[in-house]
Formats: sequence, structure tokens, C-alpha cells
Amino acid sequence: MADSVALDPIDLQILRLLQNDARTTYRDLAAEIGVAPSTCLDRVTRLRRSGVILGHRLALDPARLGRGLQALLSVQVRPHRRELIGPFVERIRALPESLALFHLTGPDDYLVHVAVTDMADLQRLVLDEFTSQREVARVETRLIFQQWECGPLLPPAASAGG
Repeated sequence: MADSVALDPIDLQILRLLQNDARTTYRDLAAEIGVAPSTCLDRVTRLRRSGVILGHRLALDPARLGRGLQALLSVQVRPHRRELIGPFVERIRALPESLALFHLTGPDDYLVHVAVTDMADLQRLVLDEFTSQREVARVETRLIFQQWECGPLLPPAASAGG
């Protein structure tokens, strides 16, 4: 597991603002925080190099792209061995329907968040891409009715008394 990085209050302010709008300019960040734009640039560069900032992503709406049905697939892989896991993970990550893949503890080995066009497409995905694989022992499907974004990841600002 990666080591945590020490962040001071200015770093935390920069991260809070960028989490809300990653396109914020260094000039706007600096004005909001009360530091020079060059300071913001230097700190964001350091936060990227240290791995705190992982990148900038464009969020797409699966429904507007014709994939209005989302599901969570709980997958059990047997035998659960490293030589099977690597190819399985790469195959699932390469599927255009896959939004996220989690390796879990407990009775299920993986949780896969997928977006498909409809129930027939979901059935095709489960049968052709999951249960047809020798290492997949079981797939349990849960439809997603609605989802909400959560965050921000950062802890809340320290209170004046603490």
C-alpha cells in the first residue's frame, strides 16, 4: 500500500477546489487561496509527482451514450489463483461495458460495475463474457436503479477549536 503524503492547509485547499472543478486555472486557485499563481503551479506539480493527484478525467453519461442500464456483477472465480486472475482482470477491464472493477474479500472475488443498452445486452454480456469463462464459477447480477456521486475525498476543514 502506498505511503500517505503530508499535506498542509494550502495543499488541502488546492485539492478541495480542484476536486470541484479540475479545470480551475492557477490564477483562479491563487486568488481563492491567497497565494501567487506560481505557488499553485509548483504545488499542483508536486501533488502530481507524489501521486496525490492521479489525473483528470472526463465524466460521461452512459445513458446518453446508449447504455442506460447499469448493473453490479458479483463474480466468483475458481480456482482463485494468480495465473488465472491476471488474464481475467485484463479481459474484464478491456470490455467496453465495464465501468469499474473491484477485487474483494468474502464469498465473491470481484465486483464489476457495467453499463449496457438493455436487458438482452446484459444477458449477452453475462453469458458470453463471464459465465463462458472456465475460471468463472458464479455470477450474481444486481441492477442499479439510481446512483449518486459522493465526495469529496478530503477530510473536512479543521475546526477553529481543534
